[in-house]
Amino acid sequence: MPSTNRDNASTAYFSRLAAERLDIALCRASTAVARAADTRAGALGIGVGQHLVLKMLADVGPCSQRVLSDELRIDRSVMVGLCDGLEQAGHVRRERDAADRRAYAVTLTDSGRRLLALAEDAVPEFLDGTFQALTPAERAQLSVLLGKLLHPDP
Repeated sequence: MPSTNRDNASTAYFSRLAAERLDIALCRASTAVARAADTRAGALGIGVGQHLVLKMLADVGPCSQRVLSDELRIDRSVMVGLCDGLEQAGHVRRERDAADRRAYAVTLTDSGRRLLALAEDAVPEFLDGTFQALTPAERAQLSVLLGKLLHPDP
C-alpha cells in the first residue's frame, strides 16, 4: 500500500515534536527500551524487576523489601509481588533481619545466583542491539546525562 502525505506528515510531526519536547522524546525512548528489556528478559524466564532484585542482592547482600523498593525505585506493592515470585521459585528466601527482628531480609539463593548469571550474560548483547544507533562515546554521554536527571544536585 503506498504511503500517503498524511503518513509522511505524521512521521515528520513526531520528529519535530520530539526535538521540541525532550520530555516526550525521553518517555518514548524509555518505553521502547523497556519493551525491549521485557522481551529479552521474558525469553530468559525472568522479569526486568526480578533481574534488578537479584542483581542488587548479589551486589549488596541481604536487605529488606523496603530497601530494595527504595533503591531500585520500584513501588513497594510491586516489590512484594516480585519477592513472592522469586521466593516461590526458590531464587530468594526471606529471613528475620538480625538487626531488626520485626523485619525480614531478602537473601539470594544459589538458584537465584544461577538465574542472575544467565540474565547478566545476556546484557551486553541486549545493550548493543538496543543502543546500536549510538556510538560508544554517545552511549557514555547519554549515561552521564541520564545520571544528572536521576540524581540532580541540590
